[in-house]
Amino acid sequence: MLYTIILSVIVIICVLLTIVILLQPGQGQGLSGGLAGGMQGGGQGMGARRTADLLSKSTSVLGGALLVLCVLANFAINRGGATESAVQQSGVEQTQNGMNDASQTPSAVPELPANQGNNSGGNSGGNGGDGGSGSDGGS
Repeated sequence: MLYTIILSVIVIICVLLTIVILLQPGQGQGLSGGLAGGMQGGGQGMGARRTADLLSKSTSVLGGALLVLCVLANFAINRGGATESAVQQSGVEQTQNGMNDASQTPSAVPELPANQGNNSGGNSGGNGGDGGSGSDGGS
């Protein structure tokens, strides 16, 4: 229940943050350059400078709130009463199956089939060089 409420608030903050970021001026344009400049002539309005300050502060506040709510949502997730991780649970299941002794655990190294045991026949190779004596023949 709490997770659903936090998630709903996160979605609302994301929408508001998107709107506030899109309203910010790019190169002297946007809400602070266009609309607020036109309202200044009538003697009322916030002005270009105050609009930009308001948008940057609201971006910071919404971004901080989003960060805090995301961390809180992590703690509010219903984990179904599991007190152990999946790795710990699989380890418990392995020991319950009768593999308590180290000699009973299967080897991590795969075993070779019997016909591939010692292959010392025709593939022993050697150096395989060019047959030269090692000198470069220069005088």
